[in-house]
Amino acid sequence: MELDMTKGSPSKLIMKFVIPIILGNIFQQLYSMVDTIIVGRFVGVQALAAVGSTGTIMFLILGFMMGITSGFTVLTSQRFGAGDYEAMKKSIGNAFLLSFGVTVIMTLISVLNMDSLLRLMNTPDDIFDMAKEYIMIICWGMAGMVLYNLMSSIMRAVGNSKVPLYFLVFSSFVNIVLDLVFIINFHLGVAGAAYATIISQGLSGILCIFYIMWKVPILQVKRSHFKPDENCIRNQLRIGIPMALQFSITAIGAILVQASLNLLGSTVVAAYTAAEKVSELVTQPFTAMGMTMATYGAQNRGINDFDRIKKGVRSANVMSAIYAVFVYLLSIPLIPFMVRLFVSGDIAEILPYVREFLLVCGLFYIPLGMIFIYRNILQGAGFSFAPMMGGVVELVCRALLAYFAAKNLSYLGVCLANVSAWLVTGIYLWISYLIIMRKFNGKAASHTEALQ
Repeated sequence: MELDMTKGSPSKLIMKFVIPIILGNIFQQLYSMVDTIIVGRFVGVQALAAVGSTGTIMFLILGFMMGITSGFTVLTSQRFGAGDYEAMKKSIGNAFLLSFGVTVIMTLISVLNMDSLLRLMNTPDDIFDMAKEYIMIICWGMAGMVLYNLMSSIMRAVGNSKVPLYFLVFSSFVNIVLDLVFIINFHLGVAGAAYATIISQGLSGILCIFYIMWKVPILQVKRSHFKPDENCIRNQLRIGIPMALQFSITAIGAILVQASLNLLGSTVVAAYTAAEKVSELVTQPFTAMGMTMATYGAQNRGINDFDRIKKGVRSANVMSAIYAVFVYLLSIPLIPFMVRLFVSGDIAEILPYVREFLLVCGLFYIPLGMIFIYRNILQGAGFSFAPMMGGVVELVCRALLAYFAAKNLSYLGVCLANVSAWLVTGIYLWISYLIIMRKFNGKAASHTEALQ
């Protein structure tokens, strides 16, 4: 089920690859969404706020891990595109070694500093204990999430976006069942939601391993492939660390926004949580398009075809813009219904906040889509510095507006902190992409350079 993206119509290949990822991302989002829905309806609004208040911390920690594992497998995709399968397997073995080491370090750092981080974010006292309980369990179970992200990245590197979807669909249903059992039957509260999430994610990763062992010879590695290779590790770190830092820098900006939001009280935090979950769900196609362009860019950089990269980017931009307009117009009349997914009883108190968030942020979905396209095409092609600096631009924009929001206790300011970051970063990455592509316009880099 491998897909060679170096041949054929770019738009057809992108569409074929992106649809399973969209479905997979939606189901992955259901992990978080189901937690939120069940917690909000069966435990209470404060519990909903507690889970929501940790979202940016999860993004900081797990986003770092997702970025670095995705970076480790960029080299895998480049080697596959170049047809060098032995080097590809060596990159897989070294990606496992690096991921294991980073997971151990990040787990220890996270659990040892969680209390201080929650206080730094102005987490309200009435939800502090529940928020800490939830995020600590997630941190201790980080390995399961990393395993799935790594295995799915490896399969996507060779063009297989369907199998990770199949296993994720299965484990999402497991997550729903465990949520209901742990929260309703065992009365574990937010801890039950956390346990359900890490168990389900770990199961997805294990299923991916078994599938590769039985069905994908091209990805089956031997003991010799796990031998540390200095050149391979250097290249993986060169790509992986900037990608991880880009996620972390973006997450720090989100933490500043959350800290400003927390000053407005647990009711507003709960409303923001519900609104953000809806937004995360409807913007999953942007994330999927980004993941698609990372693989597309890496495989075509493997054969050093920059003209083909540019054709793919044009197709992706058109698809993303059409979807942005469509989903914004579709979601506006559905806002009250979507809010009722998360909160039972009277929604009058939080509905205005949810509506304001979605109406403001939805206007800027087009630059948000641009961020995912340009960031990932550059990372996949091996240009990791510009996307990392895009994260810095995003951080500065969010920090400035978050400061304004905190100083004025402004909910609108919190919303604008997000959209200003999307707009400015989208423009920055677009300009960076144009400059980099112009450098290679009409001339080819060496094949060796293309794989570095």
